Amino acid sequence: MRILITRRLPEAVLAAARARFNVVLRDDTRPMGHGECVAALRDHDAVLPTLGDAFAAPAFAEAAPLRCRLLANFGVGYNHIDVAAARAAGVAVTNTPGAVTDATADIAMTLLLMAARRAGEGERLVRAGLWQGWHPTQMLGTHVSGRTIGIIGMGRIGQAVARRAHFGFAMPVVFHNRSALTLADLPARQLGSLAELMAAADFIVVAVPGGAATRHLIDAAAIAAMRPGAFLINISRGDVVDEAALVAALAAGRIAGAGLDVYEQEPAVSEALRALDNVVLLPHLGTAALEVREAMGMMAVENLVAHAEGRALPNPV
Repeated sequence: MRILITRRLPEAVLAAARARFNVVLRDDTRPMGHGECVAALRDHDAVLPTLGDAFAAPAFAEAAPLRCRLLANFGVGYNHIDVAAARAAGVAVTNTPGAVTDATADIAMTLLLMAARRAGEGERLVRAGLWQGWHPTQMLGTHVSGRTIGIIGMGRIGQAVARRAHFGFAMPVVFHNRSALTLADLPARQLGSLAELMAAADFIVVAVPGGAATRHLIDAAAIAAMRPGAFLINISRGDVVDEAALVAALAAGRIAGAGLDVYEQEPAVSEALRALDNVVLLPHLGTAALEVREAMGMMAVENLVAHAEGRALPNPV
């Protein structure tokens, strides 16, 4: 089978794929555009794509007749793939759930702590040579322990964030989820509406899947419902948050701060956002640990192998 891997992966993953398949490795770190996706669907038996590769409905239509029968996505998020169009074209789609959970939850807590304690500001101060020494009212931030955390999207990652916050920082947990959920091992209270959650929490972590259903879920109205001293943390997809509305709230001091690992026009980050001191900006580091990326890649390869052997796919979406 001829397999396209759309961006370089850890060497252990590439070795595992090459041991089983005729691998074509694309030598570009940027996402594939429409034309490349059309060619990939025509010329390969399967593709291992990842974040941003533009497998939208027109790509499947233009590529017909397709050679490709599987998109083994590298990542748990797959909003860059039109799954309905893929299925209609006879192409299965898989992802890599589970492998990313702890690493992404760790980044959520990193952003939360950095935003609350003004760590990004502090580092910039030191690096600029402007720090004049400790004093009692220097860069006073927000105490985290015991504050209420609100989770939007209580899936694997949301629950992992909640456990870290509750058991590590004694934070009461509230959450909003599209379906009713009971957690036997975690004291958490489900709230009935997004507005209720936005008003109830000191720290709000967005952990929903990306896609049309959640685009601008956190809009101007949702942000307006937040407490003046609250922080918004986004580890989901950039367009889940209306970035212009968030910038306006941060610039006006209507909320205390934010921590972002993803952006609405990624990798472009607006100048208005970059100019603000009360937001922490990370370059999509959610799963950026070698062992995590290896686990994700191996899971994608396992999906490819199952497809090649005619077995049930381990991680269909």
